Formats: sequence, structure tokens, C-alpha cells
Amino acid sequence: MAEIERLTITLPAAMAAAVKGAVEGGDYASNSEVVREALRDWTLKRAQQRHELAALQADLEQGLADVAAGRVADFDAARIIDQGKARFAARSRSV
Repeated sequence: MAEIERLTITLPAAMAAAVKGAVEGGDYASNSEVVREALRDWTLKRAQQRHELAALQADLEQGLADVAAGRVADFDAARIIDQGKARFAARSRSV
């Protein structure tokens, strides 16, 4: 089993009530289980955010490289909106 470390945390009353309610409702066996689950979810969310940020940074770097190399086109808002709608529709169909 993993090494266990005891922490004492302070929560606002509403959060403490939510934790206690989850235990009293039978969803979790203890307050610690609620907090562990929340931390697992938070860890996954943070990893996803980091991944999305890295992808955005790569896109920005590619865009700046394209500008520096002269690979640019005139701004056409209607074309960009149409492309965005098409991508959204394609993504919606695949989900």
C-alpha cells in the first residue's frame, strides 16, 4: 500500500457540508475518500489543462513561424467563421 500522510485541512462550511453529505449519503465511506476522489479529478483536470496549453503554445509558435516565412493570407472573417462551423459540426458528429 502507498505511504499515507495525514493532513489537516480547513474548508468553508458549504464544502465541509458537501463532504459530510457525500459520506452520510453512502457515496463514500469516509471524508478522506471524498477528498482523495476530488484530488484525483483535480489532477486529471490539471493534466488536461497543461496538455491543452502546450497544444495552444505549439499552434502559436507555428503561426508565428508561418508569418515570419511569409505564409499568410488576407484576413477573411466569413471564411474563418465557416471553417469554424464546419470543424464544430464535424466534432459534434464524431462524439
